[in-house]
Amino acid sequence: MQHSKYPHLFTELDLGFIKLKNRVIMGSMHLGLEEARNGFPKMAVFYRERARAGVALIVTGGIAPNFAGTGGPLFAKLTNRRAAKKHRIITDAVHDEGGKIAMQILHTGRYAYHPFAVAPSAIKAPISPFKPRQLSPKRIQKTIRDFAECSALAREAGYDGVEIMGSEGYLINEFIAPKTNRRSDDWGGSFINRIRFPLELLRAARAKTGDDFIIIFRLSMLDLVQKGSTWEEVVQLAKALEEAGVTIINTGIGWHEARIPTIATSVPRAAFTWVTAKMCSEVGVPLVATNRINSPEIAEMVLAAGDADLVSMARPFLADPELVKKAEENRSDEINTCIACNQACLDHVFERKPVSCLVNPRTCHETELSYFLVEKKKKLAVVGAGPAGLSCACIAARRGHAVTLFESSDKIGGQLNIAVQVPGKEEFNETLRYFHRQIELHGIELKLKTCATEATLVSGGFEGIIIATGVRPRIPEIEGIDHPLVLSYIDVLRENKPVGERVAIIGGGGIGFDVATSLSYDGPSLSLDRDAWCAHWGVDKNYENRGGLTSPLPGKSGRTITMLQRKKQKMGANLGKTTGWIHRFELKNRKVQMITGVQYLRIDDSGLHFIAKGKTQVLAVDNIINCSGQISENALFQSLEKTGLSVYKIGGADIAAELDAKRAIDQGARLAAKI
Repeated sequence: MQHSKYPHLFTELDLGFIKLKNRVIMGSMHLGLEEARNGFPKMAVFYRERARAGVALIVTGGIAPNFAGTGGPLFAKLTNRRAAKKHRIITDAVHDEGGKIAMQILHTGRYAYHPFAVAPSAIKAPISPFKPRQLSPKRIQKTIRDFAECSALAREAGYDGVEIMGSEGYLINEFIAPKTNRRSDDWGGSFINRIRFPLELLRAARAKTGDDFIIIFRLSMLDLVQKGSTWEEVVQLAKALEEAGVTIINTGIGWHEARIPTIATSVPRAAFTWVTAKMCSEVGVPLVATNRINSPEIAEMVLAAGDADLVSMARPFLADPELVKKAEENRSDEINTCIACNQACLDHVFERKPVSCLVNPRTCHETELSYFLVEKKKKLAVVGAGPAGLSCACIAARRGHAVTLFESSDKIGGQLNIAVQVPGKEEFNETLRYFHRQIELHGIELKLKTCATEATLVSGGFEGIIIATGVRPRIPEIEGIDHPLVLSYIDVLRENKPVGERVAIIGGGGIGFDVATSLSYDGPSLSLDRDAWCAHWGVDKNYENRGGLTSPLPGKSGRTITMLQRKKQKMGANLGKTTGWIHRFELKNRKVQMITGVQYLRIDDSGLHFIAKGKTQVLAVDNIINCSGQISENALFQSLEKTGLSVYKIGGADIAAELDAKRAIDQGARLAAKI
């Protein structure tokens, strides 16, 4: 029976020897559990939940075929039968739920973070401190055998297939591209020689696993680096892979060292499906579209347009394990949408921590953070409908408590309402939509435009009171800080007060960057227009150049903006590890000046007086925006503590640091899980 709302998404795909029940692949993600103590049982629970909710095919995080290919000295590899047995708990869990699962085989090549890294040529990657050793012809053949043996071990471990990682700038991709393959033997030089490695590897894996085993090849269709592949070369390799026996070709976009964002929140939805669409007429095997497909509506659009045969969604299944089930049951308004912030997923991976999710803290913590129904229903008050309060209220109500949510303003969201005003952060609207729906679903009594007082709460008969009143801007001790020229970030981003053409921003943290981004933008947000976004970043949609690159458009701004901070460290040092460079690049592209190590003197009619590098300066500006931090709004908590009632504080009311939605939502969820 065809699904009425998403007919293409819920069409079965017959691969001949196996059938996929829909067109959704859960893409590969390193979870940080692969190497953790008791990580495999935790992964089994994680993957089981996604399989139970209807994902057609799950692809695991990357597992190395040998030690040299590991991301680091302790990263996971599959090289013997003893290791294969450990994977059985995962494959059995997925199969128990009627799902299919493939293991990604990943050789990191010159991206390996250890001194034993290898590559086709001894060229150091700009994102690694280790220069790789050049593989000898003998070691190349050994590596091919390792891939084949790893594929066979994956089959023995119960996997339905493997995905061979041939993109993102890892080892296989390094052989393919002239940028990293400067060999003059049979494994380099001509394009035929450069693609010999992936083709021999694929043939060896197929010979070891048989014809009734899924082999996905993740093909770099758009390198986004100088001296990458041409479109003609990508097509030639795709056709050769089809001839060599690949089952599915997945789309890889961009190398890790590319200076073009590919999965951040500022990247438009389905920004790269056009390149998969170009390949559809070239090969007959099923093709997978990837990157920034985060809703069933976008997935259906891609499939209906004929741009791909399957869609891969990775991080969306961190945000909501039941994404497919909710779509199938016409409950897409209940989906907790991935906002592509990277803060708790990719950033955690690079910090060697287990993955989580800003909007779903339970991700990869399923065995320790459970939302069981309560045995004894309590009457709870949550004061403040920002990220922490919403998280706590919704999960507590979901568990069966009677929750009253107080909010002094006329809408929920708190600081999220500021985030959505920043160009490139429109996805936070999805989080607001999700919380609105959760309030409706779980019968939370929402009291907007209501200031909860001590008297109200004490007399309300509440058995637990959660204070989530958030933060207010910190007022720095600068002479003249109350001058009419001075505005707060709240004035700019929430109240939309007029701002002049010459602007000074005090503070170089996340708030300062948000204000600078908002004020430096001319016209609509690029994240809402993929053609304009591609032109801005220099992505060649005509694919006339190697790597799919063209000259980026210079940034324009109607304002002269200067950011200042007291600290001598680089501006935005505490921004996300995987996204901070994007924000810094965007502001520099718009000619935003950044001055560090500042000593503020005063503010007067002449502007902002300060000392930098031992020199006294004056910025003649129309406005000065205070983005120098926040302080907690916890006076209510302090007064309630004395009453003897059960009172808790979370979010900004607890810690006022940067506007940290990740910590706020996590803290709210953990309190709600145990209260």
